[in-house]
Amino acid sequence: MTDQDDHLVEALGRRNWLILAILVALSLFWKSTAVTLGVLAGGLVAIIGFFWLRHALVQALADPTSYSAKRFRFSYVVRLASLAAALFLLIAVAKVHPLALVAGLSVVVINLFWTMLQRSL
Repeated sequence: MTDQDDHLVEALGRRNWLILAILVALSLFWKSTAVTLGVLAGGLVAIIGFFWLRHALVQALADPTSYSAKRFRFSYVVRLASLAAALFLLIAVAKVHPLALVAGLSVVVINLFWTMLQRSL
């Protein structure tokens, strides 16, 4: 592993926030609160899900027992249900724009694609 690999997760975390800021700034051109809140909320949900998954993986890999595998699977289901509930509340209750929410949710995907392109060149 290179030194670059050691700091990959931290770099991904910082870049998630940068990409979210760029997307929120671009959403301001629509001059719609629902669009801007949708992008912001989607980005926050994606980033929280990313860090939650990272935390669960670090815990599972730190203690490689069958109990930690079961705990990881349980936390995976809880995380998935929590994210689904958050998305439902954002669409049904907060009335954010669904396409803007999808754009915000793509923060981590854009970041991973960006990192892949950086490392392949």
